[in-house]
Amino acid sequence: MFTRFFEGIQSDLLLMLLAALVCALFRALFIKCYAPEKSRHDWHRIRGCFNYGFWWGMDFNAYVFLFLMVLVSMPAGIFPDYYAIADKIRVGSVLAYLTVIYIASFGNMIFYYHFHDVFNATVRLGGNADKNNLADIFFNQNRGGWILAGFIPYWGVMGYIAYALCQIPKIPYPVAFDNLWLQYGANFVVFVMAVVLFYWLRYGGTLNHRDKPEWDEVPAYVKQDEFLGKMTLDALVAFELAWKHKISDSLQHTDEEAKEIMGKVFPANVDWQRPWDSFKRTAKGAKITKPRKIFLLFGESHGQAPFDSLYSKLNLMEGSQKFRKDPHTLTIDNFLPGGMISAPSLASILSGMYDTDLELNENVSFWRGTTPLSMAYQLHKLGYHTGFWYGGALNWGSLEHFVPTTGFDEYHGGPDICAKDAPRTWLGVYDHLFLDAAAEKIEQSPAERYEFHFLYTTSNHGPYNMPYDEYGADLDRIMPDAPDELKADKHTRRKMQGIWYADQALCKFIDRMRETYPDALFIVTGDHTTGLIPFEFHVTGRDEPSLREQVLTSFAMYHCELSSDMLAGNIIGGHLQILPTLMELLAPAGHEYYSLFSSLTESIDHVVTPYCWLTRDTVGDYRSKVRQSLQVSEKTLPLEHEISFADEHAAWCEFSGYLVKHPELLIPRQEINPALAN
Repeated sequence: MFTRFFEGIQSDLLLMLLAALVCALFRALFIKCYAPEKSRHDWHRIRGCFNYGFWWGMDFNAYVFLFLMVLVSMPAGIFPDYYAIADKIRVGSVLAYLTVIYIASFGNMIFYYHFHDVFNATVRLGGNADKNNLADIFFNQNRGGWILAGFIPYWGVMGYIAYALCQIPKIPYPVAFDNLWLQYGANFVVFVMAVVLFYWLRYGGTLNHRDKPEWDEVPAYVKQDEFLGKMTLDALVAFELAWKHKISDSLQHTDEEAKEIMGKVFPANVDWQRPWDSFKRTAKGAKITKPRKIFLLFGESHGQAPFDSLYSKLNLMEGSQKFRKDPHTLTIDNFLPGGMISAPSLASILSGMYDTDLELNENVSFWRGTTPLSMAYQLHKLGYHTGFWYGGALNWGSLEHFVPTTGFDEYHGGPDICAKDAPRTWLGVYDHLFLDAAAEKIEQSPAERYEFHFLYTTSNHGPYNMPYDEYGADLDRIMPDAPDELKADKHTRRKMQGIWYADQALCKFIDRMRETYPDALFIVTGDHTTGLIPFEFHVTGRDEPSLREQVLTSFAMYHCELSSDMLAGNIIGGHLQILPTLMELLAPAGHEYYSLFSSLTESIDHVVTPYCWLTRDTVGDYRSKVRQSLQVSEKTLPLEHEISFADEHAAWCEFSGYLVKHPELLIPRQEINPALAN
């Protein structure tokens, strides 16, 4: 009986090692597909990456051994009939686990393609994403059909190898005693040793769980390479860490803890029933004539990187570059979004407080109330009729509930204002059609009325399968000096066309509104950035983005009376400084408003968001705990493992969590907008 058990656990151990080998092969594929050139040939670090990754992967893979030992080898040692089919059960079980590894590993690579990171807390926000759009991206941008087809040979090869491992002759049971009790004792010792072996594997080659592999213990020489450091995480390990990561620690804190954290940054004597009163500000007096119309264009993935001189030959922002040449257009080339993906970024800029991945737009409390920090609410008090325009349907992100509560008088989705047969992606109506329809509606409003319009586009988004050639996106004209192989690659070509097209649509809308409303004020920014530069085609001297290229969105502002001195020489800024800037430019002296941050009309030495920080010469990331020079450089710049403004970062995150925990403090929506009373 115990001989069969001993034979079985050897098969179990071999199948566990097969799972570890498959993880290593996926790690190698990941490195081959995405590693920067400097990482691909650093064999010393690669060996360290695979070694540490093997042991860290045992956090999951060791359970293959335990599962098979308990559910297959133990009963097979007792029941002969079960023993007869034990290998088939082993093969089926390990194939199921290898299928999970396959899905997780390709999912991790696809996530990296879009976010330039392995699985992180952003995956927790995917529950409210448009599933049709995700499917469209998977099949049309990430070769999902080939990935699914790959299951067939994968199952065949893995099934054959797994069965062959089970058939390999095993070491016979070496312990035999004539005395029955001694035999039982020896068997018990072997069983205990098998259990101890599981724990030794599970804890990464140690029996002390405190010494098990984790991020802080990745060898320093491996972690010095940011990419290879992340490659020490198998896909399942990365997913587990991302899923276990709290979206915001602030929700776990008591009120006393929260007040202590915020107190390091907030002014003294805070009224915690109205904490925003600590950020009441008084306008110093208008700097320009109050415009009848204000347009804030929130462009999907309208990032800073294509504006950098390194990528001028790509000419992706041809429309915006023309717009920026006007002497009355002011720009800031180092600008942080409120969020790293769409919904948190939008929720932040509209609410005037950082979303911190709390999904404020999906929180029922923020459908029923808001704070005086909200953008539309404050512009309404300044005398503006406020309108929100989104290229997609307003049920995305529950915008039909969230947007009006932030103070907008009217709100429209692209499918509602465009023709029923207007072409659209899963996210929304094509940008130029959506913006044309919005322009027509706006032009029908009273010309003398003061209006603020927030317009959010959707088209600059994967899988980039629109008919760009029909809309003038001729890459041979747009980027004649770009590498030929870039223009010949179907997927990259479409992406470059999509970026150019979306920027053109924004700027054509601006041109139309400027002609109709010569005194209008325009702000152009992006909800966030994404991988806009095709580094794989050697468009610059490196093959990976700098930190600034990964996180900075765009910012430009135009009004016929703006002059270069009005932004106080600032070269850095962020989304939550747009509202106070408008107030200081337009509001009469003595007008009171609320803002967590100062206006861009005042000198700024740093910007802090829940994700990143800026100084005048560096950019940092709180998620990866690194910082890098803001310099636009053809060469790879060194990363420093250090964070700044930790107290301020914690305070802004805590503030959002505090209000989520205390919805009774919010201003009821009927007080914000009487039309919503019912």
